Amino acid sequence: MNKIKIKKGDQVLVIAGENKGAKGTVLKILYNSNKAIVEGVNTVKRHTKPNSENPKGGIVEKQLPVNISNLSLMTKDGEKTRVGFKIENGKKVRISKKSKEII
Repeated sequence: MNKIKIKKGDQVLVIAGENKGAKGTVLKILYNSNKAIVEGVNTVKRHTKPNSENPKGGIVEKQLPVNISNLSLMTKDGEKTRVGFKIENGKKVRISKKSKEII
């Protein structure tokens, strides 16, 4: 299993696929399938039958996961960057490869 360098709450940019260029916040990481659910990215409409959660049924908007390899972390300036690690004060922290700032 690969080390996933993106965490929940990070600002990311989609760098490949159908939603290329879209920006959003990571809502959830699916470690087993190497995917992430990103806010406002890869939304689809699903037709649902009536059930206990949705008694009327109808069309529901749902967010599908995006592969981690198609995401790039964004710096505070809004540029895409790669992620590195560094030991600081005895703790392992993530750093931006572009600006060398701690994430």
